[in-house]
Amino acid sequence: MDPYWWQLPVLVLVGTIAGILNVLAGGGSLLTLPLLIFLGLPAATANGTNRIAIFFQNVFAISGFKRKGVFPLRLALICTGPALVGSYLGARLAINIDEQLFKQLLAIIMVGVLIFTAVDPMKRIRRDEMPITPLRLAVLLVSFFAIGVYGGFVQAGVGFIIIAGLLVHGLDLVRINAVKVLVIFAFTVVALAVFVAHGQVDYGLGLALAAGNSLGGWCASHLAVNKGHEWIKHFVTVTVLIFALRLLWG
Repeated sequence: MDPYWWQLPVLVLVGTIAGILNVLAGGGSLLTLPLLIFLGLPAATANGTNRIAIFFQNVFAISGFKRKGVFPLRLALICTGPALVGSYLGARLAINIDEQLFKQLLAIIMVGVLIFTAVDPMKRIRRDEMPITPLRLAVLLVSFFAIGVYGGFVQAGVGFIIIAGLLVHGLDLVRINAVKVLVIFAFTVVALAVFVAHGQVDYGLGLALAAGNSLGGWCASHLAVNKGHEWIKHFVTVTVLIFALRLLWG
């Protein structure tokens, strides 16, 4: 697909917003994935193309968190291993699923994420940090395998799930976001490789989106240290709802 001249700046702009959302909380792919579909990409190709932007965005975000000295590497590595296995399985599922069914599932996921952010159960599960016991380690491994499957399949909203999963262990939002960007970066490499191997990536549109996501990820890694994610909770609610409705009935 040869992008029209106007598609590139639109993707850079939306990618910047998505990059900020993805690092500070999650949900940026709720904007970028349906946008790529609306620009004419098949659902599987849009899904794969979106991973290019996620990859570059998290490279910049990881660098930003490391410079700030808020990078819990041991916990991030514990969470990353099972997520890698899960993401491979999720990406294989996304490659083979019927296109119309994928669009319908994406729309349902988008509405579900909106409801989740509106209810914000994360406020009620925050607690003091607790040591990683064998039982908590087992919970982390299983939960991040499931997170990897979901992230490999669709990506959209996976940041919210990771935040919720780590809040129950008592981490603060800054360190949670640092762990999140490393885990997402790692399983994105695996998922992207699956989509590339099946020819489901548009590199031109993906790199335009990546330029925006990288800028947004770099900015957000600095904003997160001081502001957390609360200030953007409802930032894209109306747009995401419109996108979801169009996927269902467009």
